[in-house]
Amino acid sequence: MLRGWPDLALPGVALLALVGGLLLRGLGYGELATLLWNGSALLAAGLLLVEILARLRRREIGVDLIALLAIGAAVFFGQALVAALVALMLASGRALESYSARRAERELRSLIDRAPRVAWRYRGSELEQVPVEQVQAGDRLLLRLGEVVPVDGVVLDSTATLDESALTGEPLPVRRASGEALRSGALNAGAPFDMRATHPATQSTYAAIVRMVEAARLSRAPFMRLADHYALLLIPVTLTLAGLAWLISDDPLRVLAVLVVATPCPLILAVPVAIMSGISRCAHRGILVKDGATLEALAHAKLLFLDKTGTLTTGHASVLAVESAGTYSQEQLLRLAGSLAQSSPHLVAQAIVEAAQDHGLSLERAQEVQEQPGAGLCGVVDGHAVMLGGHDYVAAATPAMVWTDGILRRMTYEVAGGSFIAIDGVMAGAVLFSDRLRLESPRALRLLRQAGILRIVMLTGDRSDAAQTIGMAVGVDEIRAGLSPAGKVAAIAQGKSDGTSLMVGDGINDAPALAAADVGIALGAGGASASSEAAGVVLLADRLDRVAEALRIAHRSRGIAVQGVLAGMGLSLLAMLLAVAGYLPALVGAIVQEVIDLAVIANALRALGAGWRERATPALTGEWIDSLRQEHAALLPLLERLRAAAEGLDNTPPAQAREELAGLVEALQRQLIPHERADEDSLYPQLVQRLSGDDPLAALSHTHREIFRLTHLLGQMSEDLSADANGASLAGIQRLLLRLDTLLSLHFAQEDELYHSLDSR
Repeated sequence: MLRGWPDLALPGVALLALVGGLLLRGLGYGELATLLWNGSALLAAGLLLVEILARLRRREIGVDLIALLAIGAAVFFGQALVAALVALMLASGRALESYSARRAERELRSLIDRAPRVAWRYRGSELEQVPVEQVQAGDRLLLRLGEVVPVDGVVLDSTATLDESALTGEPLPVRRASGEALRSGALNAGAPFDMRATHPATQSTYAAIVRMVEAARLSRAPFMRLADHYALLLIPVTLTLAGLAWLISDDPLRVLAVLVVATPCPLILAVPVAIMSGISRCAHRGILVKDGATLEALAHAKLLFLDKTGTLTTGHASVLAVESAGTYSQEQLLRLAGSLAQSSPHLVAQAIVEAAQDHGLSLERAQEVQEQPGAGLCGVVDGHAVMLGGHDYVAAATPAMVWTDGILRRMTYEVAGGSFIAIDGVMAGAVLFSDRLRLESPRALRLLRQAGILRIVMLTGDRSDAAQTIGMAVGVDEIRAGLSPAGKVAAIAQGKSDGTSLMVGDGINDAPALAAADVGIALGAGGASASSEAAGVVLLADRLDRVAEALRIAHRSRGIAVQGVLAGMGLSLLAMLLAVAGYLPALVGAIVQEVIDLAVIANALRALGAGWRERATPALTGEWIDSLRQEHAALLPLLERLRAAAEGLDNTPPAQAREELAGLVEALQRQLIPHERADEDSLYPQLVQRLSGDDPLAALSHTHREIFRLTHLLGQMSEDLSADANGASLAGIQRLLLRLDTLLSLHFAQEDELYHSLDSR
């Protein structure tokens, strides 16, 4: 609507003309007042005509044609004041639209404005300030307090405290240790530190974000003209009512009144303001939407395709269990394996090191390390010759053991990998690992269905058994495994007939599929990765549940836009009927229409804020979430001890079984039970205040009671075991241990998912 007009000059001219004309008429200069009013009206009409003609050349027609007719009719029928009011209405509407757009894009503009311009680079022992474009991979940089990380890199020789709110929306600072990755765009919120650049500026995270933000900010996509869908209805209705007014009264002023109140500012203003506000709201939540057409497509989405690795799962190996052949304890195996694994950069080796550190084990430096890439490594730890790697690699250097067959079968059943451990030439144990589900994945899929997704399909290049395990765990509708990138594209093309499709992925191999879907969503802000460039939506926070949040914002923004359109049309239609009946003169109608404009703008700006669903569950602080997770982590050794007893009690000599069981019961009563009682008595009452429903934690509280009951029963059975010589009670105890192990595994998983859903980061 009159997009070429200066935002402030046009309403200023129209207002001065209106006020000046009123003063001139009050002083008795009626002809000069009429001339001034007609002049401002014709100026508006001329500029509006230029825009309409430009659109007609593109074979487009819009409802702003009615505004041109209203101004022309007012001038023709000698209603100069009405013409001036319509001109002011158009000008002020443009100014309001510009203001709301500037306010709505504030989140986007703030990302662009804070892009780093310079960097402090070491040149030998000296520092030099250079434009960020000159920074290359490998350069050593200094980050001072308050400076923005200029390029992607890693922390050197210290710990960095960073404010990543511009990237993730998390308001609390995070700490990055030496060697950890840094994303450009984060703010140094602590002491100065050194970093090494891993990418030049043009290939770094923040540069890609700025490019996408600029595209979103400048986008004038088709969503801006959603109101034109109503033009074919509104224009003939307006002309019909204007003709009816003429037939009823034979009064041209009634015709003018109909045209004035039909001036379609509500239609023109409601959509762009609401949609741009929705884009801004998404940016505030760490969801970068490239343009308004993408936001509209999100609101229509019914079909969702998901990659598996890195999207539904973490994309990183994590240790499931440590299995021993009997000579060494699980802790001894993990310590020796972790000590050797420190020498390897392999992801599985690093996962073993992290597991050993999480268990508080002291790792030694391995000597004489030799690594066969992709197979395993060997070395000397504490005087022992240790081998760590795949089964074939370790088995080739050690005598065959039947024990390994059971481990290999378990790996198949649980879709897990395994690194076998040999000590002094004998197979001693294995570390099982897998790519675990993201904590938020099951809940995210439930939220996506609530947000309107009707069908969820998992696409993966992984083998079928692994895909089935993950797919059933999260609850997808269909699983397609063993797909190449081209196969994923074909699956998406086949599914497009079922409605607007979304594709969520995180890797470079997902880029073709992201581009093939109606809307591609890149998870985790890879920045310069092909997946981010191919996507229409990029999640700066590495959380799958943000996809559901993006859908909710899109639905709400489009709903507010359509609400404004329908309300504006309804009020305009009512005003037109009153004008046809002669109850609404043209001058009063112009004032009424201006009030409708203001109401539509105010309603559209609601899209900037959070809806009631977003406000319903206040988040927990990051520190509190971390403390809850640490409490669970501290209990993991006890749970592993329980699982080992449940699986191996029947193969343990009776005397040893009684001793181990008594120790386990004592540990459960000393560590587990106080933790669960504290959760029930102190934590859950606080969580209830953040959840909806009368008793949202009823199921988890019931699980607490069952844990208390089973633990008490286990203590009784342990005391009775010494009096039972035939072993029958031992079998009963093992069944009880299996029940308790299963219950605790499920309970901890449910609590971890709940805590993650309430995390503010």
